[in-house]
Amino acid sequence: MTETLFAFDERNYQECQNTFRGENNQEYYLGDYTIDAGSAIDVRADKKSVGSCSIIRLRSKSRLFFRRSWNHIREDATDVMVLWFVKRGGMNLSYQAANCTAKPGDFVITKSMSPFTIECTIDDSSVHEVLHVIVPTHVFRQFFPHEIKEGFTMPTSSRELAIAERMLADIFNDGDAALSPRIEQLLLDSALSVITEALNDCDGSTKERVSLSEKRFQDVMRFVEIHLSDPKLNAAKVADACKISQRYLSHLLKQHDTSFSSLVWDWRLKNAHQWLSNTSPTEISIAEIAFRVGFKSPAHFSRLFKQVYKVGPREYRSSQRAASTQLEESAQQHEFYNAGSRLLQ
Repeated sequence: MTETLFAFDERNYQECQNTFRGENNQEYYLGDYTIDAGSAIDVRADKKSVGSCSIIRLRSKSRLFFRRSWNHIREDATDVMVLWFVKRGGMNLSYQAANCTAKPGDFVITKSMSPFTIECTIDDSSVHEVLHVIVPTHVFRQFFPHEIKEGFTMPTSSRELAIAERMLADIFNDGDAALSPRIEQLLLDSALSVITEALNDCDGSTKERVSLSEKRFQDVMRFVEIHLSDPKLNAAKVADACKISQRYLSHLLKQHDTSFSSLVWDWRLKNAHQWLSNTSPTEISIAEIAFRVGFKSPAHFSRLFKQVYKVGPREYRSSQRAASTQLEESAQQHEFYNAGSRLLQ
């Protein structure tokens, strides 16, 4: 079932920065989001969640601007790929070393772990429309293990991309027919497989030439991600597994404005924060979450969590459950009201 991620008009467009990521800031990633106030404002994004991915249709009558900087990346290390199918209007993308423009019929890939700026433009009928898929990078690498150029663009005139776009649109538009989550996931995986076949058929410019230091850093990040729940994870173990010295490991992390301890603890806390947002005490206890993300003790986890999020994990989970219950009650009341209205008609 699709849901509205956000909807902005003249009355609330100035709040877009605080609400474009949806409830609990769980979609997209941190950045500066603005809407051009010089035209009619009508911006809407609808979302269909499939496993860890989201299919989103964005429509707008206004120009939109988004900027993600290194400061945003350091504050919010969300690592996702966004696969864009441009339907109407266009996209101007600027990276540190490249600029590109995508027009209707183009396919674009952006990466959240690189700084970039996007301008979404409208066509002659004052419409911008894109269908895009947010895919965790580690999931996308299961299909396409190579690095992608920043701002990579290609036309969807290729048969593979056209088929993938139709598959994604069908999943998004399924509506109340309600395919099972397993079938939706199978269809999404199939669409991603078709997209990667199209990428493999593209010329060598698709695959980014990665420096040795960047390759080493990627190796470090993959090892840390896989072993994040290990409470004995340390710099010596990572350096040994990646065949580098601890001194060089420190140098690599310093190039990305972080340290080993900051990288690991920030990552663990973000995972725990997401887990607490999406589960109840009957599903998994706070102590078990702490152990699963790599903390040696629940007390240590609680101290660090409160230090970062200004509230303890128990209080945070309670607030999330209360908000969820309130939304469910509101939805039930709305449905009850609609049912009563139908009976009176």
